[in-house]
Amino acid sequence: MSLFDTIQSDMYAAMKSGDKHKTGTLRVALSTLKDKKIEKREALTDVEAIKIIQNLVKQRKEAADIYKENGRNDLMENENAEIKILNVYLPKMMSEDDLRILVKKVVEDTGASGLSDIGKVMPEVMKQSAGKVDGKIAQSIVRDLLQQS
Repeated sequence: MSLFDTIQSDMYAAMKSGDKHKTGTLRVALSTLKDKKIEKREALTDVEAIKIIQNLVKQRKEAADIYKENGRNDLMENENAEIKILNVYLPKMMSEDDLRILVKKVVEDTGASGLSDIGKVMPEVMKQSAGKVDGKIAQSIVRDLLQQS
């Protein structure tokens, strides 16, 4: 069963159980996935669907941060609840220790020696991590390691 089908069946289950919040969140995710599918004119792979879900989570994190800054805790909690719902469909994220090991390996493989080489290292880290890392965390680790070089 594809990720799209899983989300769709979970949305139907949430509708039947009367969970309006989960239904709404999954409906938005399905709508976004369908839009990309139409734009692409063929079925989405699970990797593409995961990237779309990650983008939705990122948008909600940014919105939650803005709500927090403006003292709107009710809206912030709503965004955080949606993040929890969407995170169910994402692969388990890489631990920071595993990410640090991966970054060290990529730095050695690319021969990077300073901050000017961050453009060589980051794309390779993101490619090898296959969407299992937060780009901001990866970038900070890459910066730390390249500054030490």
